[in-house]
Amino acid sequence: MFYLLELLLKLYFPNVKSVKISQLRQWLNEQSTSIPIVLDARSQEEYAVSHLKSAQLIEVNNSDIAVLPEVPLNTSIVVYCSIGYRSAKLVQQLQQAGYQNVFNLSGGIFEWTNQGEAIFKDKHRVEFVHPYNFLWGKLLNSKYHHY
Repeated sequence: MFYLLELLLKLYFPNVKSVKISQLRQWLNEQSTSIPIVLDARSQEEYAVSHLKSAQLIEVNNSDIAVLPEVPLNTSIVVYCSIGYRSAKLVQQLQQAGYQNVFNLSGGIFEWTNQGEAIFKDKHRVEFVHPYNFLWGKLLNSKYHHY
């Protein structure tokens, strides 16, 4: 199913580059200064349930990319949401603002969690993700649903 979503995202956002979960995992585990900034494009309510360890919340609906004023335009940035739509929209906004190395996490936090990757709340590892809504929540393994 995520493959089909990737195709749809490519149609809606043809200039948005994506990064696969395995690539981001490797990138985050590198011991170098080139580790990307990770942005969570979900709502505050979703972020409060769980998020990637180093993620910073930046809500797409606010469209406030001004929270990145100190970030050089060539900084690597990875954006995610539940499945990839909201994050692709934010990646597009960041590209229009001049950021050059911005990527959408393929499959979002749902696929990240489905593959067994760690998620956190207040620096503590947790096992649940906000399912966004009933329909999209079907893409998240039910054992990870936060109700």
